[in-house]
Amino acid sequence: MTAIYVFLPWALCSQGIGAFMIIAVDKEIPYGKEAFSQLGQVRFFSGRDLKPHTLHDVDALIVRTITPVNATLLDGPAIPFIGAASAGIDHVDQPYLKTRGIHFSYAAGCNANSVSEYLVTVLHVIAARRGWNLRQKSLAIIGVGNVGSRVERKAEALGMQVCLCDPPLRDLTGATRYRPLDEVLGADILTFHVPLASDGLYPTWHMLDRNMLDRLSPTQVLINTSRGAVFDGQELKNALRQKRISGAIMDVWDEEPIVDYSLLELADIGTPHIAGGALDGKIRATEMIREDLGSFLGIRSVGLADSVYPEAKSLRPETGVSGQEAVQSVLLQAFDILSKDAKLRDLGAVAVEQAAAGFEQLRTERPLRLEFRHFTVELSPAQRDLADILQALGFQTKRLEF
Repeated sequence: MTAIYVFLPWALCSQGIGAFMIIAVDKEIPYGKEAFSQLGQVRFFSGRDLKPHTLHDVDALIVRTITPVNATLLDGPAIPFIGAASAGIDHVDQPYLKTRGIHFSYAAGCNANSVSEYLVTVLHVIAARRGWNLRQKSLAIIGVGNVGSRVERKAEALGMQVCLCDPPLRDLTGATRYRPLDEVLGADILTFHVPLASDGLYPTWHMLDRNMLDRLSPTQVLINTSRGAVFDGQELKNALRQKRISGAIMDVWDEEPIVDYSLLELADIGTPHIAGGALDGKIRATEMIREDLGSFLGIRSVGLADSVYPEAKSLRPETGVSGQEAVQSVLLQAFDILSKDAKLRDLGAVAVEQAAAGFEQLRTERPLRLEFRHFTVELSPAQRDLADILQALGFQTKRLEF
């Protein structure tokens, strides 16, 4: 791994900034030491166990989504810089940080591609289970930000009919391509990519409630990779038990790391908040916060080298299959999502505390998966028609001559 070299302005060197700065970093942030150690002294902590008294001498705090950043945590001297190595920020009380003059940074869009790859993988799994041709299905994308826009491109590459719903974005741009929620509820599959908000013009807390579920049909499937509380879990369970909808895919849970296993039993696929968990997105988040902290300090630094990633891998579609089934075989080789589903279900048989610990372990399990760009799919002459789709999904392709 290439070292990070830092150039300190004379003014900062003379004040001792960098050499004596203490940076508290969540121990699960990949390459946290390599990224931040040249900006200061790195001190690691466990994200769910962070206490106010451990921050009394900290100059910068780097967290994940599992750490609530609020007045309770920051009950002490103001920390000049707080960074969230995540795309979501509902765990951070930003108004409070402003009142204390704390600089806040987060990694918007860092895991967007990872989530879009999760989506295309689960779409193929549910299509196989139901005998669907995805080209004949419609997908409603609710929330068309960094994630939703990437899901849109990949779904269109699969030949799906895509409809978009994003009221705030429609207000901002005036673009009529963003349709009202009422107009997209008839899609075969609804996938939610919204921030969690309990107030404002467009609240999303329990956005999927009894009212919305009553307007759906027994053929529709729901996907949630945003935040658990976007869905009313009890109402979703009722709808699934009564077969008022066809199915659900859940990556996020209302009381994480505690999972409602009665809901998981009813879901087609359940995973431990890993949709955005590819190594690429994690490293991207680390780099974005490192850059912002360096800029805040007036320090220039060199980023992590590509050598932090494992060697690229070659894949081949399963023999004897073609078309959508062949694409699915490639997807599941690159991202073994079904094993994550099975391991999470196994936790339903153990005590609550043990299951919660198991959830955390699954969420951070190493090695983290790689985004599709790290895989080269070798295609035989009979499979070359797959090249365009696989490339649109992010894979490299290689044509074999035999």
